[in-house]
Amino acid sequence: MKDSVKKHYLASITDKFVRGQLGRREFLRAAGKLGLGAGALGMGFGNRPFGAFSSARAAEELTPNPEILKWLADVGKPFAGTTLKLATESTPPSNAINGQLKKYFEEATGIKVEIEVLPLEQVLQKLTLDVASNLGTYDLYYIDQSWAASFSQDVFDPREQYSAKADLAMPNYNLDDFLPALVDGIAKYEDRWVGVPYDIPIFIMIYRKDIYDKLSLKAPETIEELYTNSKIITDEMGPNVYGTTGQMKSGHYSLECDWTAWLWGHGGSIFGPDGTFTGNDEKGAAALEYWTKLKATMPPGVDGWTWDGQGQSVAQGVAASMLSWGEFFPYFDDPTQTKVSGLCEVAVPPRAISLRTVKETGYGEIPGVGHQGGSSLAVSRYSKSPDAAWIFMQWATCADTQALITTLGGGTGPTRASVYDDPRVLAQARVGAGTTRHLPVVRETIAKHMGSEPDLPEWAQLSSDTIPVSLGKYFAGSYGSPKEALDDIAKQVGEVLKG
Repeated sequence: MKDSVKKHYLASITDKFVRGQLGRREFLRAAGKLGLGAGALGMGFGNRPFGAFSSARAAEELTPNPEILKWLADVGKPFAGTTLKLATESTPPSNAINGQLKKYFEEATGIKVEIEVLPLEQVLQKLTLDVASNLGTYDLYYIDQSWAASFSQDVFDPREQYSAKADLAMPNYNLDDFLPALVDGIAKYEDRWVGVPYDIPIFIMIYRKDIYDKLSLKAPETIEELYTNSKIITDEMGPNVYGTTGQMKSGHYSLECDWTAWLWGHGGSIFGPDGTFTGNDEKGAAALEYWTKLKATMPPGVDGWTWDGQGQSVAQGVAASMLSWGEFFPYFDDPTQTKVSGLCEVAVPPRAISLRTVKETGYGEIPGVGHQGGSSLAVSRYSKSPDAAWIFMQWATCADTQALITTLGGGTGPTRASVYDDPRVLAQARVGAGTTRHLPVVRETIAKHMGSEPDLPEWAQLSSDTIPVSLGKYFAGSYGSPKEALDDIAKQVGEVLKG
């Protein structure tokens, strides 16, 4: 199939899916066959965790770097009157830029920026239609990591832009400042950069220190300690408080995210080097047996929750810990939003029993208990104003703007190393709305504990349908044992891979 025909067909099925004219299963299967890694669309069936912006500072307290503003005024002058468009998911950086920061860019440059904040499946709809038509309706693309391969040729490599457009290059933009693990895991496809890392939701350990102290427990350093602690809490404080919680809704991508963390943490992997499913081997069975024990320490109803229900169980004081997205934490610390402000602490994910290497897995899978998501920001090759878009992209992802985003609302971890050490970010490391006190743990998790899903076209169907549907059936009692459930998943995965 010619690339142009493929893009038009992809745009067509995505549009039909968003309009409700195509079922999820059919869409995932078709998208996979077209090479679109749409695994993260599972997140499109439920919003990102607490996407609402939790402001820590009033806008008038902002102090954008005057040198950056002067550069914007100088370099942006020829493009005054231009309008740029971006469609993006609701993420901490997008919400901060759209709600409080873009006015500084617009005032300095005279360039107007229109940002559409949409559910992820609608972002994909806009992106596929734009790419297929070459209309250039959108100047900048928000690219989920699972889409990088599909759209790598439709965007500019930022390294090439920076070197080819010396007159537009932001002084000290410093591409080397982006965390290498995120460049490799989110923004790179083969030898190309598909934009620059834009945001990084990642699993960390969040726990109620007051409860842990009351029961003389310490933060779990190992997976087995997490179970032991959770059982003690549930036995002592249930049914009012349970030891831990999960995002275990049957058939939902969130269930697959939880599964991979426990699978990787027990030394297993989804695939082996030969590309066959290995989640049903001895280590995979041990992981599911562990998870079954751990679920017994969780609140009733956990198998009906995605990340939202999981987070609320901690926010409402029902659960004492969770291994989940770090961007929950500033919400928990906001006294106007939750009952647990100041009561939670963070730690890196519990240490794995063992970990397979990338060479021992398949399709680029990277084992690690810190399951990650993430996205890039890129300039479209079809933009009618690529130079103005490149100026905006540099500003939106430079260290100064990232520090302002983080200072305003915390949330997801910065993608630049220097931002973690920025005095403005460090000053917000205190209890309260928009706290940044969890970020050292996020940084360490990215560097040492990050796990990434495999990259294969069929992963869309497997991660958002085949695996979480069968795991849901297992927890509902439809299988006789963990091994029986995993063997059935292996059989189904094999059938999907055969086509």
